[in-house]
Amino acid sequence: MANHKSAIKRARQNECRRLRNKGYKTKVKNAIKGVRAAVADGSVEQAEERFACAVSIIQKTASKGVIHRRNGSRRISRLARSVNNLIAINSQ
Repeated sequence: MANHKSAIKRARQNECRRLRNKGYKTKVKNAIKGVRAAVADGSVEQAEERFACAVSIIQKTASKGVIHRRNGSRRISRLARSVNNLIAINSQ
């Protein structure tokens, strides 16, 4: 454990941030799971709706620095590709 007053405070801050970031990461994972589940079910409307929500959550998390911005972009890109493939399949 830290000995200096400033190091004790820093440890406290780090713990709070860790817990906050953990919550954001969980939201991102759940949003991605929701989109993937909708794509697997073949529900276009539900997939589009969940995708829009997931993009918002991922961008917010990346802007806060919880995940890297390129990590966020990659996740959004992959989800968009899967949703667009579902739309293409259903339009044929």
